[in-house]
Amino acid sequence: MFKTILVPIDIAHAQANAATIEIARGLAAAHDGKLVLLNVIEAIPTFAAAQIPAEIHDKVRSDAVDALNAFAAEQGLADSAKTVVREGHPARAILDYANEIGVNLIVMASHDPGPSDYLLGSVAGRVVRHAHCSVLVARNLDR
Repeated sequence: MFKTILVPIDIAHAQANAATIEIARGLAAAHDGKLVLLNVIEAIPTFAAAQIPAEIHDKVRSDAVDALNAFAAEQGLADSAKTVVREGHPARAILDYANEIGVNLIVMASHDPGPSDYLLGSVAGRVVRHAHCSVLVARNLDR
């Protein structure tokens, strides 16, 4: 049923990520599925990107790849999960990648909504509303 499970990872929230991984790992084991860990680097607006040297952009991407691979290794997933780093708006990048590889389930963490989430919406909220697959949102995991 859940053969390919996408787990968006926010490197800044390690505890929530670890709890989300445990949920996804259990579902993958129960359904003989595989995990794909995705980190999205927020896109820099084009007016600002022209002012940033290419080396800095490359370093940010390299650091994100290293951090995601280190996280996968910490979770014991270095050999069993695929790790991917994409750039763009987080919700759109998650949805696009999920469609691209044909995932059956997205498992992601969410936080308690703040004032800006009521005006702009959260990444998890956008993913839930627009995903073409099931989405499991794990709340309050960094407590």
